[in-house]
Amino acid sequence: MFEVLVYMFENYVAHNICPDQDTLAMELLAAGFEDDEIHDAVDWINRLNAMADDHIEAPAQHTMRVYAADEQIKLEAESLSFLSFLLNNQIIQLHQHEIIIERAMALPQPVVHLDEVRWIAYMLLKKQGQEEELQFAEEAIFDKPAVTLH
Repeated sequence: MFEVLVYMFENYVAHNICPDQDTLAMELLAAGFEDDEIHDAVDWINRLNAMADDHIEAPAQHTMRVYAADEQIKLEAESLSFLSFLLNNQIIQLHQHEIIIERAMALPQPVVHLDEVRWIAYMLLKKQGQEEELQFAEEAIFDKPAVTLH
């Protein structure tokens, strides 16, 4: 399903193109995606959009987030470190952190990898119009560090 989400984001959401559901489904089927994956991806992105639009009261600044056991199992340690990095550097706020975790947990695969968490953060920041934060997230997604040989 994640491939459908990235495809939808790159081809529609990022360009503010919003075809009706039937047109979108036909185009995604033509692109080679399965009907079930399309339905699940549309539901997932609709939920992300709804959560991004909600005005959630931010928790107190000194709140400490403890990850539940199922979150620690599903989200790689690298992913959790990346989220902590975004939060500690004020690239995302606490409520955005929770949205990213919730959307990652809603993915059907048993393990959510770092690249997927990066994409979720990118999608959320784009939806919320946070251009400076979006630029950082985009660099984190597309600018992979070079390997240095010794």
